[in-house]
Amino acid sequence: MNNTRISFLGPSGTYSEQAAQMWCDDCQLLSVDSIPSVAKAVTDGRSDIGIVPIENSIEGGVTFTLDLLIHDSDLSICGEIVVPINHNLMSKNALSFSEIKTVYSHPQSLGQCREFLNQNLPNANLIASLSNSAAVEEMMNTSDNSAAISSGQAAKIYGAKILMKNVEDRSNNETRFVVLGKLDHPKTGNDKTSLCFEFQGDQPGILSESLTEFASRNINLVKIESRPNKKNLGRYVFLVDIEGHRTDEKVNLSIEALSKKVAMIKILGSYPKFI
Repeated sequence: MNNTRISFLGPSGTYSEQAAQMWCDDCQLLSVDSIPSVAKAVTDGRSDIGIVPIENSIEGGVTFTLDLLIHDSDLSICGEIVVPINHNLMSKNALSFSEIKTVYSHPQSLGQCREFLNQNLPNANLIASLSNSAAVEEMMNTSDNSAAISSGQAAKIYGAKILMKNVEDRSNNETRFVVLGKLDHPKTGNDKTSLCFEFQGDQPGILSESLTEFASRNINLVKIESRPNKKNLGRYVFLVDIEGHRTDEKVNLSIEALSKKVAMIKILGSYPKFI
């Protein structure tokens, strides 16, 4: 058995556990109850790496993870993996849609199944759970008129009956997970670097002008999004993914040039590209 220890958002049966198993099928897995706890396990030395969801093809960025990376953790992204997501509607017993009064699931999953829920269960009370597997546990311990949206693996683990498979709104539903560790991954030649930055003030063209530091060096910008800076309304931290490793000369030069134009910059990690 591999001695590497991986923390993930549990309990058993979550898509995070699937991502951890895809990353390493014989590692030691440590289930924790929140995304911040995944990172804390690495920081405290209880795990060597942690795996957390960072974006979904339907719902976009996972804000818990983005805010953790920006504000609350000094860990580095050292890898990424993409997991196909197939949601299932399940209950303790066979129920018709009209009998279902409550649906439990993770907020991201509820969002990924919004159209299905609106069309088929418009009057159901939607309850947010800490994870998809936690949703099944809650559902199994409540009334007979409850259901949950979760993975097929979770249904097997907790003995739930699947009422309908593939209830996600888009058939190509995927979630990108990142691997958190204390160090970057060494350069491979097919890498990606993630970073975040914030401007001192707001002025016309400041963002586009700053991003030319990448374009002028022929560095491909593969992702950009923003999060509130948590200090001032209307002020944002920008997160970008670029192609290349932070040790590449042109990547290093672009980051140095960008750092002179911003009030804060933080390199979140360099790692091999999964896609």
